Amino acid sequence: MRGAQVLASLVLVSPGLRERKKQQTREALSLAAIRLTVERGLDNVRVEEIAEAAGVSPRTFNNYFASKAEAISARHLDRMRHANEQLRTRSADEPLWEAISQVLIAQYAGGDPSPEWLSGVRVLTAEPALQGEFMRADAVAEAEFAEVIAERTGTDVTTDMYPSLVSASVGAVVRVVLQRWMSADPPGPLEPLLRDGLAQLAAGLPTP
Repeated sequence: MRGAQVLASLVLVSPGLRERKKQQTREALSLAAIRLTVERGLDNVRVEEIAEAAGVSPRTFNNYFASKAEAISARHLDRMRHANEQLRTRSADEPLWEAISQVLIAQYAGGDPSPEWLSGVRVLTAEPALQGEFMRADAVAEAEFAEVIAERTGTDVTTDMYPSLVSASVGAVVRVVLQRWMSADPPGPLEPLLRDGLAQLAAGLPTP
């Protein structure tokens, strides 16, 4: 009987373990792609090199991503998906904009970026192929975020504009904040900029 219970517990746990392993592989590939591209430029990095740096085969890379650009933008998309997961766990009594602000700020909280790291980010965002992939990732992230907003507000994303308007507005704030942050000299922390941008949005963008 005990053996059967142990087996049953393994059956229940295994899918979660598999999913975590897959996510770890995905993250390792994305980080390797980012690091190598920052060092060499997108055109000078091969899929085989990314896979080797992540400790997997090129075939495994192709199981996760269709291109180097997709692998690089995956970090951005995963960040927003994690925000979605966190928003779903927030208390239903918490005001919507407070909940949104808390989960997004948590994704970008951290210490001051080094000039070298920020220079690398600028290299990535200047690549035309990456710009298109980041736009695609933004579109996917905003569609998924709208679904979460619809769940939280009891609206229908297919018939009500509200969830999509909220999602698109939040996405615009994140893009503007990132652009402002990357253009700052010297670089500073991103969190205060994001907090300010979300606060202005939550207030209805009043005229200065």
